Amino acid sequence: MPRFAANLSMMYPDLPFLERFEAAAKDGFKAVEFLFPYAFPAAELAARLKANGLQQVLFNTPSGGLETTSFETAWTHGSRGTASVPGREAEFRAGFETALTYAAALSCPRVHAMVGLRASGTDPAAHDRTLIANLKWAAALAAKEGIDVLIEPINPRSVPGFHLNRQDEGHRIVQAVGATNVKVQMDLFHCQIVHGDLTTLIRQFLPTGRVGHFQIADVPDRHEPGTGEVNWPHIFSTIDQVSAESGWDGWIGCEYNPADATPGGTSRGLAWLPR
Repeated sequence: MPRFAANLSMMYPDLPFLERFEAAAKDGFKAVEFLFPYAFPAAELAARLKANGLQQVLFNTPSGGLETTSFETAWTHGSRGTASVPGREAEFRAGFETALTYAAALSCPRVHAMVGLRASGTDPAAHDRTLIANLKWAAALAAKEGIDVLIEPINPRSVPGFHLNRQDEGHRIVQAVGATNVKVQMDLFHCQIVHGDLTTLIRQFLPTGRVGHFQIADVPDRHEPGTGEVNWPHIFSTIDQVSAESGWDGWIGCEYNPADATPGGTSRGLAWLPR
């Protein structure tokens, strides 16, 4: 059965962030992911992971800015990444270097480089060129630390204007970069909205070796599996089968908002989780 990681930015919303590590461990998770670590000292996060026997498997680069304060400001002001945005290369590099420092401290093997928004009327090819150049630079830096760099296509309903929406677009960019440590983040919530036909999509892309991580949430409301339209037992079985055939051994991040956000609601909502 696939391995699942709790997304601490979204799960356990009734608890302060630093208390969510223990809650996830008590629910049986062996790994966690989250959006951003930058509001906390890396040593504090590393201590929480160690104390609860957890592995950090993913987090994002800053969505914008040049240092810690502006990282948070960029997100609250609507920035959703800089990797593809012409003119923001300095922000991307500053954020990525900070992300690598945290990744080393947390023993995290992969970092999601947030692609960013494309304003209406701007040239998609210019964004592609910027993204490819930034990823080539980032891949070389990350390779020295044994870290994978991921990009994530996101559906335009959740994030209007996001530069990448489709899995084939993400794989085209990864192939253009040509670095073995640059991969695509396959979020099945976004895939179901944009593509549908998840079984075929998994069978098409997982064997390529270019899928670095899965994330899940049910459609349409981004709650836990079993609350929407996707047949999750079939999807997990498909991932298991294709993983066995192709040698994929990654993680599935549970990036969903619990339908029950009251105290204990996240834990009660884990009936879907294969034990």
